[in-house]
Amino acid sequence: MDSYKVLKSKEVYKGRVFTVEKDTISLPDGTSAERETVRHGGAAAMIPVDNDGKIIFVKQYRHSAKSITLEIPAGTLEKGEDPLDCAVRELEEETSYKANKMTFLFKMYSAIGFCSEILYIYLAEGLTQGQFNMDDDEFITLERYSPDEALNMIFSGEICDSKTISAVLAYREYMKENVRTV
Repeated sequence: MDSYKVLKSKEVYKGRVFTVEKDTISLPDGTSAERETVRHGGAAAMIPVDNDGKIIFVKQYRHSAKSITLEIPAGTLEKGEDPLDCAVRELEEETSYKANKMTFLFKMYSAIGFCSEILYIYLAEGLTQGQFNMDDDEFITLERYSPDEALNMIFSGEICDSKTISAVLAYREYMKENVRTV
């Protein structure tokens, strides 16, 4: 790892949600190469499971995909925010539900080839009604599907978001190992 050192770094873009850096790094053979990285402060997401065992998904427009997507609820970490606190906040903001039980499932890089964003994924159970508090630029509708329906939607291409695919698959494994409690 010592052979991969940042020799030079330049911020080439600074936005509201992320920055882009262009780095020159040393390689193991003594040469150097340029790498571009999207720097992102991280996010938290959750699989909210209702009392009927259905996963609550959010349906929203994603400009990068130029389409409406079906995803698990998620949100960006505020500076210094604990991922669990972010997950709790985003759950209520996007779905209007609060969870009596939040279980950490795993963490993942969203796009490790070029982005530093780490996503923390939780299972939200024992849901009770709270209130929506979406951002002004969020237009979200909710849909509910069983884990089997969600799996079929992954393989049909209807669900194509990486965090959602990973979370649904992890939840199915979690269900095999744990008795579901609400």
